[in-house]
Amino acid sequence: MRILLIEDDTVLGAAVRDQIAGDGQSVDWVTRLDAAGDAMAGAAYDLVLLDLMLPDGRGIGFLKTLRARGDVTPVIILTALDQVSDRIDGLNAGADDYLVKPFDLSELSARIGSVARRYTGNPNPIISHGALEIDLAARSIHRDGKPVALTAREWALFEALLSRPGQLLSKAQLEEKLYAFDSEVESNTIEVHVSRLRKKLGPRFIETERGMGYRLGKP
Repeated sequence: MRILLIEDDTVLGAAVRDQIAGDGQSVDWVTRLDAAGDAMAGAAYDLVLLDLMLPDGRGIGFLKTLRARGDVTPVIILTALDQVSDRIDGLNAGADDYLVKPFDLSELSARIGSVARRYTGNPNPIISHGALEIDLAARSIHRDGKPVALTAREWALFEALLSRPGQLLSKAQLEEKLYAFDSEVESNTIEVHVSRLRKKLGPRFIETERGMGYRLGKP
């Protein structure tokens, strides 16, 4: 997934960014709402992590604006505002989840996964695809009952294909899912990851449309 983090606390922001990146996700981090608006205008995000108290305004207003214009990007609020009334306001404004600071980073990863699964229409973390059994929560794959070890990037690439079964994803779309906007990406990076995934999972599980992109193979 490509995630937008809107957080002005530099210590917490760095910790959250590193946690998300360690999970194999792409994360863009901004500290102001105006920068968040620019980021969302220039990229398609799979999820937004939103602080409510920011230097140039309140995150709740930003969220209401998103929903008013029909933007359905999942949003998880991260805030020190811990009153029940604050949580109700955030959820009623259109947030998909509400996490009070301080929080455990592993819990944040779990909540991101849970919200993402709900948006794909399948809240069940266990998926079977032919000889593969995929545990989205544990980020693990078994092939014919045997565990398959994937790197964080390999997992993120496979998850991107899995979330859009039958849909062709271009190289540029996959790069956007795997890397932040300021990352340097080698021209053959996606091809290398695809090649490694095919060796580990089996060649038929990732199909190529030459010059167009990749899709998840049929079970």
